[in-house]
Amino acid sequence: MKRSFVLIAAALVGLLAGALFYAARIPVESPPPVTGPAPEARTIVTRADVTLPDLDGMQRRLSEWDGRYRLLNFWATWCAPCRREIPLLKDFQDEHGENGFQVIGIAVDFAEDVAEYATDAKFNYPVLIGQEDAMAVAETSGVAFIGMPFTMILAPDGELINAHMGEIHKEELDHIVDVLGRLERGEIDSPTARNELATL
Repeated sequence: MKRSFVLIAAALVGLLAGALFYAARIPVESPPPVTGPAPEARTIVTRADVTLPDLDGMQRRLSEWDGRYRLLNFWATWCAPCRREIPLLKDFQDEHGENGFQVIGIAVDFAEDVAEYATDAKFNYPVLIGQEDAMAVAETSGVAFIGMPFTMILAPDGELINAHMGEIHKEELDHIVDVLGRLERGEIDSPTARNELATL
């Protein structure tokens, strides 16, 4: 009786091992990586017209900057990569502000902490402050808020062209200027710009 039980158990284990072996050999198609909005997407971020306070406590609407290419940079005072980006973004604003570009910092943080940090940072671009409200800006566009820093790139009409996840560097900012410059001159269309910026 005991011997029969052992034989049956061994047979079941063998069958299970064989089934697992063949199941593991079945090819599984992985989904393509998500690099940005789909080429056919046209999300107008300023349509929701989210309102956030600035460093002086004044309520500001994102649509105030319609008519300019915008880099919405999501950051926090406790985020080291975010802090590293700020001097670079200030240089970018100085260099390209007169050419129709506008950096807007969106601090996902406490107002007191941001105001204290701003004293030393000496921002040359507007900084808006919020927590859940700041994250809502990303949510209205369909961009997954997975961490900071990240930067949304908007066309003059508020259309989301693409988003860059993680710390941004000078080469990437130069690429953004190149792509948006060609878009502005009519050399490429919006879907092409989105595809080119998806490689950021």
